Amino acid sequence: MRPTKQTAAPVIVAVAMATLAMAQQQPQTQAPPGNAGAGAPQAGRGRGGARPEAYPQHPPGDPAAIDRGKALFGVQCSFCHGSDARGGEGGPNLIRAEIVMRDQNGETIAPVVQNGRVDRGMPKFDLSAAQISDIAAFIHTFRVGGYDISRDRPPTIVVGNATAGEAYFKATCSGCHSASGDLKGLATKMEDPRSLQQAWLMPGGGGRGGRGGGGALTIPPVTVTVTMPSGQKLEGRLERIDDFLVTLVDSEGLPRTIRRDGDTPKVEIHDPLEPHRKLLGTYTDKDIHDLTAYLVTLK
Repeated sequence: MRPTKQTAAPVIVAVAMATLAMAQQQPQTQAPPGNAGAGAPQAGRGRGGARPEAYPQHPPGDPAAIDRGKALFGVQCSFCHGSDARGGEGGPNLIRAEIVMRDQNGETIAPVVQNGRVDRGMPKFDLSAAQISDIAAFIHTFRVGGYDISRDRPPTIVVGNATAGEAYFKATCSGCHSASGDLKGLATKMEDPRSLQQAWLMPGGGGRGGRGGGGALTIPPVTVTVTMPSGQKLEGRLERIDDFLVTLVDSEGLPRTIRRDGDTPKVEIHDPLEPHRKLLGTYTDKDIHDLTAYLVTLK
C-alpha cells in the first residue's frame, strides 16, 4: 500500500528520533590537545613514525653547572642513588621520579634535599639553592625513556695497559697472529675501539665461517675433510652437517652431500675460530682491557 502524507509524517519523525538516539549512544571522539597542531608529526611505532617520548626531556644545561653538579652528586648522592641516579644502596631511581621530571632548575628538588625525608631514611643536606640547581642540571643530563637507552656510557673502553696487552698477545695470540703481519694496520681499519674489541673477542660475531660479519678482519671459512671407506678424501667448505648428512662445496664450487652412518665416513671439521671460542672462558677483565689497549696501537 502506498503511504499517504498523513502516514508518512509519523514515520519520518520516528526515524529521525531513532537516529538521534543512536548518535547519542556513540562514544565522543576527543579533540587532539591544543599543542598538537594540524601539521604536527604523528609519533608511534608504525611505518614512518618515530618512537614516542615516554617522558618529558630537559633542554641542554650549562656545561659548567653540570660539571659542578656531577661533583656534588658524586659526593652527596651517588651512594644511595647510584652514579647514574637510577638507584643504589637503598635510594630510589631519581630519573623517573615525578619530582625530578617536573623540576627545571632545582626548585622542586630543593625542598626534599634541604628538609630530607627522615621517614624514608633520607637525611637533610646543608646545600644551597645554587648547589642544588647544579645537581639538578647534572641529573637532567640523563635522557629519560621508556626503553631506557640512557645508561651512563663510558667515553672510552680503552682503559687497559698496552704494555701488558702486548705481553699477553705474544704469550697467547702470536702462534696464529702477527702484529706486523695479518694484524698490521688493524686499528686504522677498525677505528672504533668497541668494534675492534668485539672483533678480536669473537671474530665474525660467532657465525659459522665468519658469516656474522668480521668487519675489517678476513675470516677463513670452516672447512671439512671427509674420508670415505675406500680411502678417498673429499675436502671443501662446510655447508651443513648433522647426524645423517654432511654437505660441502669443493674447490670447483660444486656441492657434495655425503650420507653418514655413525662414524662412517670419517669427518674432520677445521674451524679457524675454534681457538677463539676456547679462549672466551679464560679471559679476565684485565686481559680484555689490556689486549684491547695494545691492539688499538696497531696503526
